[in-house]
Amino acid sequence: MEFKDYYQILGVPREATQDDIKRAYRKLARKYHPDVSKEKDAEARFKEVGEAYEVLKDPEKRTAYDQVGKQWKAGQEFHPPPDWSKEFDFRGGGYTEADPGQFSDFFRSIFGHGGRGGEHFEHATFRARGSDQHAKILVDLEDAYHGATRTITLTIPELDAQGNIIGQPRTLNVKIPKGIMAGQRIRLAGQGGAGFGGGPNGDLYLEVEFQPNPLFRAEKHDIYLELPVTPWEAALGGAVVVPTLGGKVELKIPPGSQTGTKLRLKGRGLPGKTPGDQYVVLRLVTPPADTPEAKALYRTMAEKLPLNPREALGV
Repeated sequence: MEFKDYYQILGVPREATQDDIKRAYRKLARKYHPDVSKEKDAEARFKEVGEAYEVLKDPEKRTAYDQVGKQWKAGQEFHPPPDWSKEFDFRGGGYTEADPGQFSDFFRSIFGHGGRGGEHFEHATFRARGSDQHAKILVDLEDAYHGATRTITLTIPELDAQGNIIGQPRTLNVKIPKGIMAGQRIRLAGQGGAGFGGGPNGDLYLEVEFQPNPLFRAEKHDIYLELPVTPWEAALGGAVVVPTLGGKVELKIPPGSQTGTKLRLKGRGLPGKTPGDQYVVLRLVTPPADTPEAKALYRTMAEKLPLNPREALGV
């Protein structure tokens, strides 16, 4: 049997509110009502629109339909997924006031079974797992390095009793794993959308982004630091103290270094099975010539150390 896209039938997006769905249904029901429509397929379209509205107007049926319809598009061959029994537990009971004889086999395969016309139809209630939800979380680099537990407040989209999407604030204790990288996700089991009919809640996935840091930036497991150095430190070389996420360490600057020289502190990046490194990028800082003595020193350097840094440019 073919998968039916009820949102496409009503001409609404998947995130449509219940009011949007109701307005679309009323407009199409008037257009295709057999008593007034001159369309050749008016009766079939009228039944199809009614079936779509029967599902999407009810928050529980809509959730069940969204869950089972994640893998199909309109017109594709549809079969209930292999793990159907784990996700949905269908049981008898009054479920709708609409005439089940008007509904398609596709509807029956999800919400119930039975005969056509005046025959008995057993409507379905269901036990459904809640939907997984996703949000972003800003994490300090220091917490990613050491690991931490933080209390955060997020606004999570949820369906209210009328099926409208609303933002609900939620306060959670989140464990920041040691060595987590930007783009990775933290899974909070059971903190997603609420289940129906006694079904389990979905999960909440938090995608990690790093807070801007005044000293460091991260590229996967590696950490980068721009280190200001004096011209004589760069020219003569020597040992300087630099910060890392794990504390201060000593770094040897090779003689003749320039701005942009990149030095590696092995294993000083974010922890992991293979720890990242910290890369220190040198930036020369020139002392100001703001006194007669400083100006005289610069003139002496110009005389004693002649240099054309633009020679490679042909000027």
